[in-house]
Amino acid sequence: MKGVDTNRFRHLIAGFKNTKVLVVGDLMLDRFVWGAVERISPEAPVPVVKITSESAMMGGASNVASNICALGAEALITGIIGDDIAGEEFLQLVRKQGMREDGIILSKKRPTIVKTRIIAQHQQVVRTDKEFVSQINSREAKKILAYIKSNMRKISAIVISDYGKGIVTRYLVKQIIKLNGEFNYPIIVDPMPMHFTYYKNTTMVTPNNHEAGESLKAEIKDEQSLVRVGKNLLKLLQANSILITRGEKGMSLFERDGKVTNIPTVAKEVFDVTGAGDTVVGALALCLGNKASMYESAYIANHAAGIVVGKLGTATVSMDELRKNVE
Repeated sequence: MKGVDTNRFRHLIAGFKNTKVLVVGDLMLDRFVWGAVERISPEAPVPVVKITSESAMMGGASNVASNICALGAEALITGIIGDDIAGEEFLQLVRKQGMREDGIILSKKRPTIVKTRIIAQHQQVVRTDKEFVSQINSREAKKILAYIKSNMRKISAIVISDYGKGIVTRYLVKQIIKLNGEFNYPIIVDPMPMHFTYYKNTTMVTPNNHEAGESLKAEIKDEQSLVRVGKNLLKLLQANSILITRGEKGMSLFERDGKVTNIPTVAKEVFDVTGAGDTVVGALALCLGNKASMYESAYIANHAAGIVVGKLGTATVSMDELRKNVE
């Protein structure tokens, strides 16, 4: 291993339990309908799924928070859900996980975002999205910022999880960076390509291969184009680092000093990539919040992603799983 040893990894992961991360972004409810396909519908050429069970989990930015909690740390979440049945179901999940709910704003005008995945024979058959996409107004932004401000002295890192549903705005990100000026906590961004210019002067931005290319209207087709896009993004955002996740090719870390590091994947089997980006961002926040280097943080996050893609559905990784995996 480059630049670190097993004891160092153990120390970093053990430090998660004393770490608190603030997560802001688009909150969602992920529903799963599990079943089996026994025949094709006579009405249309589609499978008939016989439902055997149903489940629900927190999704979007709140799945980042779930991953942080699963790794033994504490997550504070802030965002908006609807004052509706799905919103109450979401809050029940928050309570069940032992998270605080005082940063969650209820809206009568903005319904809870719900993504429903129908899965049969370990394959996703179809996904339905019930969502409301509109930028938050100034009153809602001020509520979120007031919550962040009241907790700034209690945290070690900030995650901005942008799913493009309207919570993350240029104004909100600018104000978060301003509030953070006194503290200099790491700010990790899970981005949307259309919002890349929002994220200037953050610590680490984590696009996947497609998002990185789309943000610059450039296609990543080989190592040369990857390096060009990564370095141009770093320059555009004036960030400390860009971490491009590349699926089966692992990750590529671009740092401000010009260093480029490729980290190969450690995934043994890939069942489902749902929520893998949330796992990466959560692990990065915990590592950077514990003063790990950019490379150490990316290395550990890569191992966390390698575990979660071997699970079906929106999944998380435990501290014990991660510790055993990196050793």
